[in-house]
Amino acid sequence: MPSTRVASVPRQRTRRPAPAVPLGSLTQVAPSEVAGCPSCEAPRVTRLAMTLTDGTPAVFTSCSRCDHRGWEAEGSLLSIDDVLARTRRPV
Repeated sequence: MPSTRVASVPRQRTRRPAPAVPLGSLTQVAPSEVAGCPSCEAPRVTRLAMTLTDGTPAVFTSCSRCDHRGWEAEGSLLSIDDVLARTRRPV
């Protein structure tokens, strides 16, 4: 009887998907671990995580209830002047 030989197939590694990051939305209530509006505490806000030009990680929050617009970095609020200074490119 002829021998049956099975060709070995290399195993492919499967990557685990990265955990989903909760996104802000005006139509969804913020998850309990994500703060709402720092001004009126409304749960429906838009939050955008970004890195400013100087490398500072920041979060922009916009509230449609009270019209609050602001940036936070390292646990404190940033003024518009501070945000603009951190986003200027060196000349």
